[in-house]
Amino acid sequence: MGPKVIHWDGRRIPEELQKLPPGRYTIEPIDQLPTLTQAEEAGILAGLDALDAGKGVPLSDVIREIRRGSSR
Repeated sequence: MGPKVIHWDGRRIPEELQKLPPGRYTIEPIDQLPTLTQAEEAGILAGLDALDAGKGVPLSDVIREIRRGSSR
């Protein structure tokens, strides 16, 4: 289960929380997301340039690798 983004009015329990299974959760506000460092932004831009140049990995290969790693 991945992260869930909720919008809370401060009064009623949001539907997203009602659907979660019992357990322990961490909740923190994300109103002010941290800005990317110059290195992070450069890495993202380099990755996008590589994709634009046709140097991407086919999705089927990515899925196969993820499944292989999760079965170890």
